[in-house]
Amino acid sequence: MKNAVRWYDRHADAIAPQYESVEPEALHRWLADLLPEPPAIVLDVGAGTGRDAAWLAGKGFDVFAVEPSKAMRRVAGELHRSAPVRWVRDSLPSLEATFRSGVSFDAILVCGVWMHLPRSQRPRAFRKLVNLLKPGGVIAISVRIGPADPERGMHPADGAEILALAKNHGTIVQREIATADQLGRDGIHWSNYALRLPDDGTGALPLLRHVILNDNKSSTYKLGLLRSVCRIADGTAGLARRSDDDMVSVPLGLVALTWLRLYKPLIAGSFPQSPQNDAGGRKLGFVKEGFRRLETLSKLDLRVGMRLGEPHSTALHRALRDAANTIRRMPARYITLPDGSRVLPVKSSGSPMPASSGLVVDETYLRGFGEMLVPWRIWQALQRFAVWIEPALVEEWIRLMRGYAERQGRDIPRDRMAAAMTWSDPAREVTLARRQAEQILDGGQLFCVWSGKSLSAKSLHMDHCFPWSAWPCADLWNLMPTNRAVNQNEKRAQLPSARLMMASQDRIMSWWESGYGLSNPAIHERFVIEAGSSLPGVQPRERDLDAFFDGALAQRARLRHNQQIPEWAGDRYV
Repeated sequence: MKNAVRWYDRHADAIAPQYESVEPEALHRWLADLLPEPPAIVLDVGAGTGRDAAWLAGKGFDVFAVEPSKAMRRVAGELHRSAPVRWVRDSLPSLEATFRSGVSFDAILVCGVWMHLPRSQRPRAFRKLVNLLKPGGVIAISVRIGPADPERGMHPADGAEILALAKNHGTIVQREIATADQLGRDGIHWSNYALRLPDDGTGALPLLRHVILNDNKSSTYKLGLLRSVCRIADGTAGLARRSDDDMVSVPLGLVALTWLRLYKPLIAGSFPQSPQNDAGGRKLGFVKEGFRRLETLSKLDLRVGMRLGEPHSTALHRALRDAANTIRRMPARYITLPDGSRVLPVKSSGSPMPASSGLVVDETYLRGFGEMLVPWRIWQALQRFAVWIEPALVEEWIRLMRGYAERQGRDIPRDRMAAAMTWSDPAREVTLARRQAEQILDGGQLFCVWSGKSLSAKSLHMDHCFPWSAWPCADLWNLMPTNRAVNQNEKRAQLPSARLMMASQDRIMSWWESGYGLSNPAIHERFVIEAGSSLPGVQPRERDLDAFFDGALAQRARLRHNQQIPEWAGDRYV
């Protein structure tokens, strides 16, 4: 693949007119009736000059375009500057950056790319494509048949290989058709395959349902672990990392932190978590000295990005260590597949020691406890269906607690339990962001990120870029200065469209720099930690604003397609 990338880097300007001369409508006529309806989300792998990506975006699709050649991405940006396409520097067979985005796709286009992969890399590449596809989605692969061009990093390819890979990975060959070469080159034609991933409406849900409703439980621990992972998949997925064996790596410390946040109000309310556990957390393996010394902290304090000095830093560290040990020894060990293998295996690495001056709860610290591996399909199900999975977990958890209480001769009202089980999101707090905006206004100009209008103290309104009603996130990166009339009368509780976000990129990044930049190190550090925790695809300790913006675009796509949040086009500002 590297030889091919080097060739395209050298020849991008020369071949662009040739590629652009082909009409996408004619090229993909064989596929048109199999594509999902817009605004489905589509991945164009090996997008080249952006011809097909721009065509799809023009039809209303939400498009991610993968292209490893820097020169081709440059040409694409020049030719299709106004197309709302999210460009990703990535390549087969690994597609690492695409996986880090956390986005699943309704359709994947692989046109004129397959022959650039050596035969030894194709099984891995095919597996990666299938894992990026939503159930019911379609992969369209167009394979060049004809003389290979070694200078361009081409390798022989044939349809039998595609058909064998499709069978091995459980996809259905929905269409197989040969087409002529659109450029009229002698001896070259194309074999095209539309492969559908069956959708039985369940995915990983049967396994989750079994654990929630049917699996033997001697305590609430299995439910506590599943709900912890569900909360992470829904709210702090930015800290998850994709491994190469179809698993998602989650910091064990993050699982433990979420576990403590879930159990803290239940222990305080003396709600039994096992038949033997009565009041005050007695006979629960993780309720030890560290946990008890956290009594003065609210459950809302237990979050990524928190800073603690003594004595709370030592108490939290011990509580996390005890919770991680309990998780590893109990629910992670006993949630198993029919063959006895563990669904959520844990790789421990000891536990880090907090700095003597205090503790910053960031990814580096949380990964110091080890990692939990979550199968990709289960992770996808938790991300897509958390709105249904979590209530089932909560209801079963309440049922177990009431049963334990009855055995102990206690009658605990259900509504008290339900209130303690409520996941309290961060307060809708914009004070710090507004103060930063007002300081900028005192010494200069500030502009509405959406309309570009100059703001005043009277017209300034702090907007949650992604609406609070759909995704309660008070992270600094999500709080943006807007014109009050634009925000209250036009945007309201809607997602900005991809086109509008891209048109507003310079203003958004300018606000991030001026509002949360290095002029105030403490605020900047909070901004970096929060963005790294909640934005998909952002690398640990990342400080590049372009990476944060790419992560925000990926999160926008996930919210749009997983939750069907209404979208604001903002056409007058694009």
